[in-house]
Formats: sequence, structure tokens, C-alpha cells
Amino acid sequence: MLVFALIIAACSDSKHGIKVKGSDTEVNLAVKLAEHFYEQEPDFSVSISGGGSGLGIASLMNGQADIANSSRPLNPEEDSLFKARGIKLHTVVFAEDATAIIVHHDFPLDSLDVPTLAKAMSGELNNWSSIIGTNLPITIYGRQSNSGTHSFVRKKLGVNFSREAKEMNGNAQIMEGVRMDRSGIGYVGAGYILDGGDDGSVKVLRITERVGEPAISPLDKKAITEGRYFFQRPLFQFIPQSSWEKVQPFIAFEQSAVGQELIRSSGYYTVEAK
Repeated sequence: MLVFALIIAACSDSKHGIKVKGSDTEVNLAVKLAEHFYEQEPDFSVSISGGGSGLGIASLMNGQADIANSSRPLNPEEDSLFKARGIKLHTVVFAEDATAIIVHHDFPLDSLDVPTLAKAMSGELNNWSSIIGTNLPITIYGRQSNSGTHSFVRKKLGVNFSREAKEMNGNAQIMEGVRMDRSGIGYVGAGYILDGGDDGSVKVLRITERVGEPAISPLDKKAITEGRYFFQRPLFQFIPQSSWEKVQPFIAFEQSAVGQELIRSSGYYTVEAK
């Protein structure tokens, strides 16, 4: 379940040991922030692991994390469980992200409209023939249901994903699947692509909400800052009250000029930029 792990400094002092778990969308960015944070605060140890937003949130409930990185808000069931257990949470929105819809490099179209995309992802359309004129079955590469990105895309499209969709562990696996499959379509964090996750062997589609409207790329910074891209969202960090004092130096670093520049240089968008 853990796609990345970083442990900075073998610090045995629990007052300076921070455990961060959760969203694979945020994990590369979290690693980079933790590395630079340690350069300024060498007395701290920071461990970063992925596995999905749901895993990070569950880890908070079980006392196994100090910060849950999440690419979605709490769902009603999670909110009720935290309240039932008397766990007070602090919520930090530390960046914004756009989800990129990707296809094979040779896919003949550069854009799709949301209604067509919804039909493809739900399985209502199972062949590209009516869209591109070529008899080619549609293969969907997505995430498991505990992924915040899975939940986000499904809700934005207003559909359930096809039962035939392949469930992958993270951005890298989805990219590799689509890269090798002419029929493939999937979704990954735009920050992952901008931070070097793409070698040009996949195509990032521009998305239009309705036929006839301008199609917008998730890599268009101006469009994102203006809130015009269909699949853009805030990135959350949930922190229990019991860990709040300990993690404040790390949160302060994220909000500093250095932290904000790291967020931007990693392909994400700072909250202030919107």
C-alpha cells in the first residue's frame, strides 16, 4: 500500500518525530517539503508514506499518524467517526492540484468533453469507434476506491466507474499502463506530470465542460489560478489536536516563502495564487 517512504533523521524524540500518511497525489510534494524542512530543522524527523487518502485518514483514527494528506475532504462517515471518538481535527489547505486525463501518445484527439468522458469512464461507451472512428476497446486505468483522486473524479463526472476499470496503486502505474496501451485512458495528478513524471509518451487531454466551450489543459497555470479547469481541487492536511503543537513548525515551513516556492516548482498551485 505504501508507494513511497521517506524517513529523515533517526530521531528517537517523539516530540520531534512527525508521521505523515495518505494521498499519493501529495506524496512526492510532501517528500520534497520534508527534505527541505529537515535542512532548516535538523532536530526533527519526518516520515512520509502514501497509500491513498482513505488510508491516511484511517491512520489518524488509529493514532498511527500526525498528519493525513488527503486529496478530498472528509466524507460524512469519517467525520462522524472522528466526532464519536472525541478526536478534534485541524484542517489545512496547503496547495491546489489539477487532475490530468491522459491517453496514449498516438490518440488522435487532443480534447474531450465531460459528457463523453463520463460515458467512457462509466462503461456506457466501451469502444473508441464512435469518438475516433477506429474500432478499439476502451481500457480504463484508475485508482482504488480508497483514493481521494478516484472519489474526486467519480463525483465530478457524476458516474460510477466501469467494473472493468483497472485499479492501479498510483500515478506511476497508471502512467505506465496508458503508455503501453493504445486503447488506454486514465487520470493522474497534474503535479506529477509537471514534476517530471511524464517522458512525452502519453498525451494530456484538454477538457471542455460542454461541447462548443473552450477546452482547457490541467497544465495551463493561468486557467488553474482563474478556476476554469473542470478537474481542479484543494489538497488537504488533517491534523489531530494531540499532534497540532508538534507539527506546527512543519506547517509553518509549508506556508513560508521557501515552502510556497517548492509547491509551485513541483507543479502544484499555491492557495494564495487563486
